[in-house]
Amino acid sequence: MKTQQKQLLEVIGAYQYVLTFLFMGLFCTLLVFLLLFTRLWSFSFLYLVWLYLDWNTPIQGGRHSRWMRKWTVWKHQRDYFPIKLLKTAELPADRNYVLGAHPHGIMATGIFCNFSTDCNAFFQLFPGLKPWVATLAGVFYLPIYREYLMFNGLCPVSRQSLDFILSQAQLGQAVTILIGGAQESLYAAPGEHRLALRTRKGFVRLALRHGASLVPVYSFGENDIYRTKSFDQNSWQYRCQVAFKRLMGFSPCIFWGRSLFSAESWGLVPFAQPITTVVGRPIHVPQSLTPTEDHVDHYHQLYMKALEQLFEDHKEAHGVPASTHLTFY
Repeated sequence: MKTQQKQLLEVIGAYQYVLTFLFMGLFCTLLVFLLLFTRLWSFSFLYLVWLYLDWNTPIQGGRHSRWMRKWTVWKHQRDYFPIKLLKTAELPADRNYVLGAHPHGIMATGIFCNFSTDCNAFFQLFPGLKPWVATLAGVFYLPIYREYLMFNGLCPVSRQSLDFILSQAQLGQAVTILIGGAQESLYAAPGEHRLALRTRKGFVRLALRHGASLVPVYSFGENDIYRTKSFDQNSWQYRCQVAFKRLMGFSPCIFWGRSLFSAESWGLVPFAQPITTVVGRPIHVPQSLTPTEDHVDHYHQLYMKALEQLFEDHKEAHGVPASTHLTFY
């Protein structure tokens, strides 16, 4: 049985990730701006000079911090749900990998915990690999927040950034991409297994350009940690969500969980539902600097079949009814 102190630390661990995800970028931007009008203006000025000189670092590999990946708060976050990482096949470090992660959920909690922190022993499970998580490029324009993201091994999901990583002389680069992105967050409802994948082929082209193996990854339980308000695809509310996503790069979702001090009250703390991230078998991809559409379609189909098989093989062990299947959009 967990002590009250341990339970509280786990709730705080889960909540800090939510607050960081939602508000840290805006808070840091406002802080840097407002300090310019105080006696501490020199701090903001010096940081802005640094930001100018360091502008291209996110697309040139960023800067990892093993110290930050080992923070105790990530272990409390892991234990709250709990979050697990399941390996189904070896990923030798003599090649590079493009891991397609599904589903996005509201905040990609399982993916962050398993690939951006060491709380589930990624380096012991996959020795020799260097993990990266690609996320919205726009967040790397936010002062201070960009440093926090880079320290945790996040990089912009842009061609320039991903090409740089996969072109490194050292093999074993493992880039995780949330394929469905912001669109898939609109499908994040308990019990739902809908993926935005049919027309998402950029990650396959990336793998072909570099000869990187494709690896399907599925996080069971990711969609169960929040309750959401979904709108019909013909409704004006849904059209507004899609329009906002096209303009800003992310979707405004209506979601809720529990409060900080009570599981019976409304709040932003996610519900304690188990999340298990299952890493599938690699699909070896030949290098082709200018792949044809037929070539891309072939490996895209192989990837979809492998992902579907991964889901079918593990769904019942993680509480998904046998009659439930993946739906691709």
